[in-house]
Amino acid sequence: MNAADTVSSIQSVDWAVIAPPTIAAVAAVAVMLADLFLPARLKPLLGWASVGALALAALSLLPLRDGDRATFCLGGGDAAAVTCSYAADRFAVIVQLLVLGGALLAALLSLPEVGEGEGKLPAGEFWFLLLASASGAALLPAARDMATLIIALEVTTLPAYALVALRRPRSGVGSSASETAGASGGPEAAVKFFLTSVTATAVALLGISFVYAGSGSLHLDAIATGLPDADPRLATLAEAGVALTLVGFAFKIAAVPFHFWVPETYVGAPLPVAGYLSVVGKTAGLAGLILVTTRAFPAYTELWGPAVAVLAGLTMTAGNVAALRTTADAPHSAIRLLAWSSIAQAGYLLVPLAAAASAQDPGAVGAAVTYALMYGAVNLGAFAVAAHVARQHAAHRVADYRGLYARQPLAALAMAFFLLCLAGLPPGVVGLFAKVAVFSTAVDADLGVLATVMAVNVAVALYYYLRWAALLFLRPEPAPVPTAAPASASAPVALPVPLRGAIALTAVAALALSVAPQLVLTFADGTLL
Repeated sequence: MNAADTVSSIQSVDWAVIAPPTIAAVAAVAVMLADLFLPARLKPLLGWASVGALALAALSLLPLRDGDRATFCLGGGDAAAVTCSYAADRFAVIVQLLVLGGALLAALLSLPEVGEGEGKLPAGEFWFLLLASASGAALLPAARDMATLIIALEVTTLPAYALVALRRPRSGVGSSASETAGASGGPEAAVKFFLTSVTATAVALLGISFVYAGSGSLHLDAIATGLPDADPRLATLAEAGVALTLVGFAFKIAAVPFHFWVPETYVGAPLPVAGYLSVVGKTAGLAGLILVTTRAFPAYTELWGPAVAVLAGLTMTAGNVAALRTTADAPHSAIRLLAWSSIAQAGYLLVPLAAAASAQDPGAVGAAVTYALMYGAVNLGAFAVAAHVARQHAAHRVADYRGLYARQPLAALAMAFFLLCLAGLPPGVVGLFAKVAVFSTAVDADLGVLATVMAVNVAVALYYYLRWAALLFLRPEPAPVPTAAPASASAPVALPVPLRGAIALTAVAALALSVAPQLVLTFADGTLL
């Protein structure tokens, strides 16, 4: 139904509107049940069924592209009094496309890692958890009340704890101390992730309870009108509620000082799960942060606006400085560098939100959605190449990428292109345009200090992105003389079809957007107007 239509006091349900998260959730249950009955030789079908379900969920967004439908609505005869808990507006549909597309690419990355045997991820458990998490991520941007929002956030996050813990160490050649040095095991990383996440969620729930006490409602629009008119004696409580509510979402996006879990979790998790968290988990947190700030707390911009601006500057600086300090020869330095890069990118994502508060223009967050679309495709492409290199080098150091062009030129060219997009350098024009769009919001909002901090950080990040890209084209180091078993690390390893497909999809998307960047800029423009 249209959100402006008159509805009765009985909640309406439009199944076409809720199809994207519903398809992912139903597929999760179906995969879990099928795993109980399928023989081992047929369990690879579960992976392709999961990929198909995510593709179908993404396709179900096509009827919603107009962005004016809602469901689970309550109201009387006055259409203006209608309140809905689920809205498929333009913002929701774009973010749903991003998270479902990211989950689909993560599923492709996972196909070679799932199955029976040593070091493999259990099929039934993995696909159920991935689909369940994706259903929560697809629900979150469409949530229009605090209860649905926090439930969607936890449905996204709770399966992620188990996904991180599913990593099984290999016991074969090349997986001894070099593989585990400097890395937390899957269960240990999952516990760290769980404890910090639960703490942040508890703080956010406390904040939501304060907001409810002041506004008398959980619906975002009702909070926006009711909280400023609350009893003056509750003003301090309301402000505390606004601040505490933002903590949970700042954790999910890995903003400073809630970022310490990221490097250890990414290293301890299966690599496709790390890629999933870096894009889908981060996008879900960003969507939640945008919704609570611009829709529920527009009257408190003087409170959360400066806080978000400070978080943005600290986050991009902390991520880039830590990335600069990452040693190329250290075990797992490639994933650590991607983890710190992801933290720095979170800082850029927060800039338009701070600008929206300063300029009193919610439409400025369209630049954040634009940047998220670029970052999602490019970062998952980098993780796809990293997944391939990790199959050849258990320690997975940045130094292991030296001479990749000589061994596998297409993979090296793709990785170099992804790194240039993240750096914002030609031919990665889409990265440049996305950074300019974000930078412009800060300038237009008169946030000169934040714009300067961003410009400095973009220049600093060039060093480690270009250093990594240059390694790809250097002369390979001479292979060591074998003493016992023949060394196979330097021999090219066949690129699995799913990984090849993920690299191709992300490269084509990034290349198309670099040729015509106006596509993504126009697509995401004014998502909250």
